Amino acid sequence: MVRFRYSSFLLLSTVVSLLSGLLSCSQYSTKPVSKGYHNLTAHYNAYVIARDELEQAEATLFKTRQENYSQVLPILLPVDSTKSQAVKQFLDDAIKKASLIPERHQNSKWLDDAYILIGRARLLKQDLPNAIEVFKYVNTKGTDPDDKHTALVWLMRSYVEANDYANAQNVGEYLRAQPLNKANTRDYYLTNAYLNERQGKYAVAAAILEATFPVLPKNEVTARLHLIAGQLYDISGQPAKAVAQYKQVAKSRPSYDQLFYANLYAIQSKGLSSDIQEAATSERTFETMLNDRKNADLKDKIYATMGLLEVRKGNIDKGIDYYRRAIQASPSSTQVPYTYQEIGRLFDQKKGDYAQAKAYYDSALAQFPRQSADYAALLTRRNTLDEFVQYKNTIYTEDSLLRLAKLPPAELNKVIDDAIRRRQEADKAQAALAQQIADRVSGGVTSIPGATNSDLSPDQRWVLYNPVALSQGRQEFQSRWGNRPLEDDWRRSTKQASDAIAGTGSPLNGESLANSINPNAPLAPQDATNGTPVIGGPVSANQAQRDAMRAKIPFTADGQLQANQRVETALYKLGKLYKFQFNQPADAISTFEQLLNRYPNTIQKPEVYYLLHLSNEQLGKASPWKDRLQTEFPNTTYARLTGRTTAQGSDAEARALAVYTQIYDLYKENNLTEALARADKALGDYAGAKISDKLALLRVLLVGKLQTPDSYRQALSEFIRDFPGSPLLFRAKEMLAAVNQKK
Repeated sequence: MVRFRYSSFLLLSTVVSLLSGLLSCSQYSTKPVSKGYHNLTAHYNAYVIARDELEQAEATLFKTRQENYSQVLPILLPVDSTKSQAVKQFLDDAIKKASLIPERHQNSKWLDDAYILIGRARLLKQDLPNAIEVFKYVNTKGTDPDDKHTALVWLMRSYVEANDYANAQNVGEYLRAQPLNKANTRDYYLTNAYLNERQGKYAVAAAILEATFPVLPKNEVTARLHLIAGQLYDISGQPAKAVAQYKQVAKSRPSYDQLFYANLYAIQSKGLSSDIQEAATSERTFETMLNDRKNADLKDKIYATMGLLEVRKGNIDKGIDYYRRAIQASPSSTQVPYTYQEIGRLFDQKKGDYAQAKAYYDSALAQFPRQSADYAALLTRRNTLDEFVQYKNTIYTEDSLLRLAKLPPAELNKVIDDAIRRRQEADKAQAALAQQIADRVSGGVTSIPGATNSDLSPDQRWVLYNPVALSQGRQEFQSRWGNRPLEDDWRRSTKQASDAIAGTGSPLNGESLANSINPNAPLAPQDATNGTPVIGGPVSANQAQRDAMRAKIPFTADGQLQANQRVETALYKLGKLYKFQFNQPADAISTFEQLLNRYPNTIQKPEVYYLLHLSNEQLGKASPWKDRLQTEFPNTTYARLTGRTTAQGSDAEARALAVYTQIYDLYKENNLTEALARADKALGDYAGAKISDKLALLRVLLVGKLQTPDSYRQALSEFIRDFPGSPLLFRAKEMLAAVNQKK
């Protein structure tokens, strides 16, 4: 009996001890046993698993990244919610496992680490607001200084990804003064370098990267960073340092692509050298690279580099040829749109062939991703060149038609017949080429001369395999027929074609007036015995073509007047393009002078005088245009803008400020009519004063109060044109956009 009682007592004691132990393991307990238990289970049952899942996601994203070697690579891989979809399962699992620690192990030392893992996973999912909140929480509530520093480094990274560079800079300034451990120092340097790269401070980013390399292991990630440091030094105009970084790539266990591009970039950095021996070495290196079978899919990069070096040496045509070879070598490469862009830029800026430049820009835009940093700027430039080609086509086409209108009937018929004949010959040659291709395809021949897999240059290929010709053809079609859907009877006379200024037969596109008629008129069936065409055969087809061409020629006085008006408008707008968009004052002067010679009574004369004065002044040449403007049109805005000599010296500046203050006081007192009259006078008296832009914008506000919306809109446009360097320009553009929305 005593023995039984003793056994019961032992069992009860054991149960009580176990219950006491379990109760002491509460996640809110601070006892050593409880903390030890929760540290152990939080670490191995949650943290390690979440960490491994996150590292697996990061490794997968790095391995599957697609580098655009045509641009400076980002130091850290930018977060992308689309790309993170491939590792979504890893990220979700990491968040789920790491979340167990704050749910079940509040007294664990791994609590801050768990929150940091959750924030990093949310950052990779591009859930930036929640990631930022998590890192802020760790910095505020965390207990370990190193963990708080880690959270701040990731907070800085999150701000960079959110394009909040001001807050990222503030966090960076704070961290710079903190005693960071080795891992946090490394990550802080990389994040700071990434921030400076995103802000365009390439030299600073490269210097920070270089300071980071001593603490980095030799692996593919470090090789990539050496490559980026070389790119950053290159773009900062420090080729010697760039080459040194490219050489370090080979010593850091790089991938094949990294080593290949490091060698190419090193050659580019040395490309400005005048050393003949070095140039010969580069040529031999290129030949070796091209003959290496491992570079079969990288030939476009080699040719592009060869083109770049030729351009740097001033061999523009040879450079363009190499760029075209690059496109032929890999027509589907990601390099292609950048190569098109570079060829277009050479035609645009070096050769002044804007029609060709526009065609290449069209091809680049067709393949550029919309989110590319270059897309918006390239689109704007292409649109400007669209205008240029349109105005050139208008002038040439209308002048050609006006000359044809003055020819005797017999001579005119001869010109038209010659144009029809040349077009028919071209159509036959094109049809023969198409038939040849069809025969080769039907015969099982897969390699087609003139196709994209040929060695021909783009201008020698069949038109459907020539992207430049396709772009020109698309524009030509829309110019004649408008933007018509693909449907039956699309060419019926009831369809309304667009009233584009540029004619289809523009010689700028390598065409003739025969383009304005149907080039594919059906051939009439012929009699089997004597070959005589039946009714509706070639004779009637040619006559229809003659009639169509003659219908475009302005024989009447009213038609000639309209043609001349189109030429006048095109000359005026073309001159402004030369002056403001292309910055070519000499071409602007010749265009404006041609406008005044041909149309001396043009309503744009005051502005043309003013622009001629500015263009000559830009070239440092004396001209009579300022005097003529002030004599013939003394009360115009343009005449006031030329009165710069009346506002010189500190006394004049003080007077201008006083006058501005008086006018502004009148404006505040709602004495608008008097204020506007004084503003008009002051703009003429103090046109060159430092405060003239403020005075001009005040006048715009007064016009908006007193005059019509059209006058207000015109005043804003004049301000934007006349004060392109004013700090008030952005405000004026906002005002113009607002008034345009109310139209």
